[in-house]
Amino acid sequence: MPEPAPDEILLKVAATGMCRSDYQLVEGYFKGPFPVDFPYIPGHEVTGRVAGLGSDVPQSIGYSEGDTVVVNPSWGDGTCRQCREGNEQLCSGTGRWVGFGPPGGFAEYMAVEHRHAIPVSEEAAKTPELLAPMTDAGMTPYRGMKKLRDAGKLGAGRTVAVTGIGGLGSYAVQYAKLLGSGATVVALARSDNKLDVAKENGADHGINVKDKSAEAIQDELERLTGRRTIDAILDCVGSDASVSMGFDLLGPEGALAAVGLMSHRVEHNQFPFVGTELSYLGSFWGNHLDLVEVLSLAEAGLVRHNVTSVKLDDVNENLEALGRGDVVGRQVIVFE
Repeated sequence: MPEPAPDEILLKVAATGMCRSDYQLVEGYFKGPFPVDFPYIPGHEVTGRVAGLGSDVPQSIGYSEGDTVVVNPSWGDGTCRQCREGNEQLCSGTGRWVGFGPPGGFAEYMAVEHRHAIPVSEEAAKTPELLAPMTDAGMTPYRGMKKLRDAGKLGAGRTVAVTGIGGLGSYAVQYAKLLGSGATVVALARSDNKLDVAKENGADHGINVKDKSAEAIQDELERLTGRRTIDAILDCVGSDASVSMGFDLLGPEGALAAVGLMSHRVEHNQFPFVGTELSYLGSFWGNHLDLVEVLSLAEAGLVRHNVTSVKLDDVNENLEALGRGDVVGRQVIVFE
């Protein structure tokens, strides 16, 4: 049990989501940007109950023992330009990210800076396993879809696609419906069972892209939507193959927003990118307000969850399954 610093609260962890990036951390994918010394406690999708308060935690916050909070995982230094704009997940100073520096939620207790704990209602607190994934799987595609919306790429008569229907993609198709202003939503995945989840979550169409050429996918697009191209893509995979496929499917002035992190590098042809004025947007995690918004959507019943509860004792085999891409939806370690 850690001793909370003066500005921290002690949390008894109730639930922690399992993300592919947890597997990647162990495998060394993040050794450049997020070097950690092992042994280490990952886990960045955390919901917990207040078990103690540091000496400098303001009484005005009103936390009492047993209150349920979700943890905003991005702890910026609060002084750089990105932090002052509200985007602490992009901190260019001495920012930290739970589960990639400060010990994470694959443990019974953890310490959290009080300003990064977001209280939830008593009703929402009854299902902590549904709250935990919202801090990444639920928030990350929401920010990415907002970027596509704000870039003017969504709307009636347009097609938006989500590539990869895993932990993030199962939420992304829902945001495409909520934010798309009537856009047709197409799910692109490599297995039919993941496409079934996408359709249950609101996708208008699904295409199994496994072993298909871009032309074959376009043939299927035309059959389903009447068009061979896509206006906007939210890529929840981040592999060389998925991004390359996405650019092949975009029509003029199309945009691809990437939130997935599978490959280290991606490549695409330069002339189609310039000649048809395509856009490539990076979108990393989300900020405090993004998290508050998705929690509000979830509590209003506007978000469907695809969550499987698992035990901490089984963490290793579940991480391996994540690495293989076998998991549909989100696995969440439940401690209670």
